[in-house]
Amino acid sequence: MPEVIFPGPEGRLEGRYHPQPERDAPIAIILHPDPKFGGTMNNRVTYNLHYAFHEMGFTVLRFNFRGVGRSQGEYDQGIGELSDAASALDYLQSMNPNAKHCWVAGFSFGAWIGMQLLMRRPEVTGFISVAPPANMYDFSFLAPCPSSGLIINGENDRVVPPADVVGLSDKLKQQKGITITHSVVPEAGHFFEKGMEDMIGQVQDYVRMRQKSPEIR
Repeated sequence: MPEVIFPGPEGRLEGRYHPQPERDAPIAIILHPDPKFGGTMNNRVTYNLHYAFHEMGFTVLRFNFRGVGRSQGEYDQGIGELSDAASALDYLQSMNPNAKHCWVAGFSFGAWIGMQLLMRRPEVTGFISVAPPANMYDFSFLAPCPSSGLIINGENDRVVPPADVVGLSDKLKQQKGITITHSVVPEAGHFFEKGMEDMIGQVQDYVRMRQKSPEIR
């Protein structure tokens, strides 16, 4: 899988780009957890999400936020990281102008960034939000949430209490015009030391269901 360097708001951003041979393959961008706590694009959840999407026929890009690895810049409390994600999506779209669908997947901090990216980019047709940190960040900007997606978390998550994820999911489910699916992985913690295969399997089942049901926004 080729390493790529592409322009970001504060300099170069480092990524891993995994294309499909089909020119109109759907595209997906994968967002990693909080750099303050060691999050990188090689985080195990992020890595597995990347390959899960590629296995389903997506052209996939994951990348390091500013200040991580070879990406230039400094941590910016999520504001700059959202701009990084927008630049990464710009790059992915420029490489795949014929892509029919666009998905965003994020883990923890990356899920928070990903949900904000949804609000900026109407072309995003689906999202995967793994362990969204509803206890740490304000998700009230999702009013309304512009596309349907899957929220998934571990039953034994001690970083993001499952009750907070349920609260976020229930709020989004009240919105009309979209369908929010919420799933819980039994016995899994925040980083899915247990239950990784189960989580990835549920993500793939959901995305494949959506691919067969294009009428779901």
